This record gives sequence, C-alpha cells and structure tokens, in this order.
Amino acid sequence: MLIREACVGSYRDALRAAAAGAERIELCDNLTEGGTTPGPGTLRMTRAALSLPVHVIIRPRGGDFHYTPDEVAIQCLDIAFCRELGFDGVVIGALDAAGHLDRAVMSRLLAEVGGMAVTFHMAFDALPRDEQFAAIDWLAAAGVTRILTRGGSGSAPQNIDHLRTLVTYAGGRLIIMPGGGITSDNLMTMAQATGACELHGSRIVS
Repeated sequence: MLIREACVGSYRDALRAAAAGAERIELCDNLTEGGTTPGPGTLRMTRAALSLPVHVIIRPRGGDFHYTPDEVAIQCLDIAFCRELGFDGVVIGALDAAGHLDRAVMSRLLAEVGGMAVTFHMAFDALPRDEQFAAIDWLAAAGVTRILTRGGSGSAPQNIDHLRTLVTYAGGRLIIMPGGGITSDNLMTMAQATGACELHGSRIVS
C-alpha cells in the first residue's frame, strides 16, 4: 500500500487533507520556514478531530538544525506533550555545529518518544552525501522509523537516482520517504522510480 503523508500548516488544512484521503498527516506551523512545532491549541484540536495517524514536527525555530541546550530542552518537553496527547509520531532531527548528525542530541530526543513513531526530517539533506549511509545505519539502530528526504538539493523529482540508492541501502531497516516537489500528479511516478512505499508533500492529495 502506498502511504501519502500530507504536510499541513494548520488545523484547518489537516482536516482538508484528511477529507481528501491522505493516509497520514504531518502537522506543522510556519511552513514558510520549513515547519515549526504547532501550538498546544492546534495540537489538542487536531488530535481530537482526526482518527488517522498524525505526526507532529518538533522544531523550535526555522533556520539550521544545530540547537542550543535550551532549544533541546524545549524539544524534549514538546515531544513529551505530544506523547501525552496520544499522537502517533513525531518528526525530529539535529545536526552538530559542523553539520554532522548530532547523535547526543538525537539520543536525548529519542528518550522522550515512548511508543511513538519517529521521522528524521530534512535535516538529513544537509548531511554530506558520503555521511548519509552511516546516518541511516545509526538512525535505524536507534529505532527511528523513517527518514524524510529530498535526496539532495532541489526537489525530490530532481534526485531520483540518489533516492533509489537510499531506499535500497536502507533495505527495510527504516523507511526512506521522499518529499519536496511531490504532488498528486507525480506521486505514482516517484514511487515507481524510487521504490519508495511512502511519499510526502503539501500537495500530495487534492
């Protein structure tokens, strides 16, 4: 079964995407900044209104993915809040000051997850390409469920070859979920070309 994850920036958009047939929702605020953590009212209302899986982005601000200790603490509290509300998953990611996977921060965030699914977000695309395979190894071993990636700079349709390589390398240990430039018009082509079973986008359902 092909899973279409709709990226939405509000409670109302979450309802629209669910009505349009999305199999899962990624709930964000501030999509113009790449998505930040929604406020508590949006979280409570969305969780109460929808029965399909909803994953919440945990990101305290736009910009880079290197976080101060205070920003890490905020994310831990936000993950715990989503867990208490009964959300199905969270979307997280952290890099160190040099742009490498921040395993220490990721370990702290993962400790708050409980039974929720975990997506590592497009911070993955900021990793040097030759480090992405080791990142897949570590994230899979740490219990991360999936990685959301464009496959490089630009949009996912521009990076089909690398996305297919990532899907093959992951080998079912975790899910590689292409996103960025994927719509209801090209999703079947992208799924077939990459071998991905889950795809992500803000226009993936219509």
